[in-house]
Amino acid sequence: MNPSVYCTIGPFFPAEFSDGCSDLTRNNGKVARGEHILLSGRVLEEGGKPTVNTIVEIWQPDANGIFRHALDPRCGQADPGFFGWGRARTDADGWYRFRTVLPGSYEWEGNMRCPHLNMMVLAIGLTRRLVTTAFFPEDPTNASDLVLDSVSDLAMRARLIAKRDPSADAAGAAGYRFDLILRGAEETPFFVD
Repeated sequence: MNPSVYCTIGPFFPAEFSDGCSDLTRNNGKVARGEHILLSGRVLEEGGKPTVNTIVEIWQPDANGIFRHALDPRCGQADPGFFGWGRARTDADGWYRFRTVLPGSYEWEGNMRCPHLNMMVLAIGLTRRLVTTAFFPEDPTNASDLVLDSVSDLAMRARLIAKRDPSADAAGAAGYRFDLILRGAEETPFFVD
């Protein structure tokens, strides 16, 4: 191999996904119940450089706190209009966007989990996926969520809270912004999965 040839570590992704991958509010011709929201943000490297063609996936419960997954004992009661999983890619400025619902709380191993979205990032140059959680501002149950509470540094904990973004409001859906910083002093806290 010629050492002067620059090799980029994969994975590599298609530039486009099928329509609807980032809209979790429609499933099999039905519309999701609950409060529809728009979640957007930028995926950035240290120094604010946007990442292009980065994959962001989310998975979450519906507005009643039920996951559309066989491991949720209430799966059969999941909202038939809510898909529960989505995928988006970042554009040239590092932006991703999802249309989803404000997730409900649910019980997990005897503890109540507050409303949140689980997120995964796959990018060129990353050797493993990055997993984090986005929580919602001013939710009174945030104080008792065991995952959020596990982050003892208050500045890091604040980076796990999405920001209300009225400029992103559209078609009756509240806007939230959650930037994902891959490294540096303002790095988003990522969890080992």
